[in-house]
Amino acid sequence: MCETAGVPEQAPQVAVVGHVEWVQFGRVEHLPRPGEVAHASEAFEEPAGGGAVAAVALARLAGGCDLHTVLGEDEEARRTVKRLTELGVRVLNGPAAFQEGTAAGPPPTRRAVTLIDAAGERTITTFGPRMDPAGEQSPGDPVRWSELDGLDASYFTAGDVAALRRAREGSRVLVASPRARRALGHGVALDALVLSADDQVELAAARPALAEAELVLYTEGARGGRWRRRDGTEGRWAAVPPPGPIVDSYGAGDTFAAALTYGLGARLSLEQALTVAARSGAEVLTWAGPYGRGQTRRRRESPQT
Repeated sequence: MCETAGVPEQAPQVAVVGHVEWVQFGRVEHLPRPGEVAHASEAFEEPAGGGAVAAVALARLAGGCDLHTVLGEDEEARRTVKRLTELGVRVLNGPAAFQEGTAAGPPPTRRAVTLIDAAGERTITTFGPRMDPAGEQSPGDPVRWSELDGLDASYFTAGDVAALRRAREGSRVLVASPRARRALGHGVALDALVLSADDQVELAAARPALAEAELVLYTEGARGGRWRRRDGTEGRWAAVPPPGPIVDSYGAGDTFAAALTYGLGARLSLEQALTVAARSGAEVLTWAGPYGRGQTRRRRESPQT
């Protein structure tokens, strides 16, 4: 792997282990007050959730990305695979951890509704349990964990401890979100843990993994963010102004983390990787939805710093 002025000569091989939700987006003037009826001025649907958003962001930067996930056996699952394939993602679907199927079969693909107000802020309601990938390979298991072997970098948003260990064994760089929850805190070393400094749920979920992460990064939105290494060194990065009006904040955080994963996998310096990440997260703010409505696969972008 060579690098010139922060641009890798060869794109890193990357993957995501994480969750997917089929999301209905609606644009409203403001969130409805108790008893109020809000009328959406715009509505559309996309496969999203942290795993899907990160996989698309990595595919956009690296030219392709595998997503190890869990889907139901339903129309939303078929639409998810079709749409993510259009966006450059190869979906590897397998069994779920922590959730047992019912007598009628596996749970359906998780759904969510996201309302976006006039300021571009999003509010999310999910329906159904999150299905996390299980790391133990079983006969006939369609999740091919060997596909993680020899990767430059992986980003982990959901899965069990065995899945996290497989990602660690197969990837030179492993970045995780605190939304990995029960997979964290079991001695699996992380190269980086990325979380929101303003999200109390993520701050609490991150505590078990703080001692296992070589680098912890706290995003602070328009203020940029701060980082701290295990050896005590720390620093900050500046936010990158969005390249246009803010339309929708959905997916900005996962896109930032995915782009950071890309930069570290490409052997960029931390400063260069953060610049790529901040720019990628800012760009998403100007889109309707996490990918831009009607967007299909785009050519790999050079992450110039």
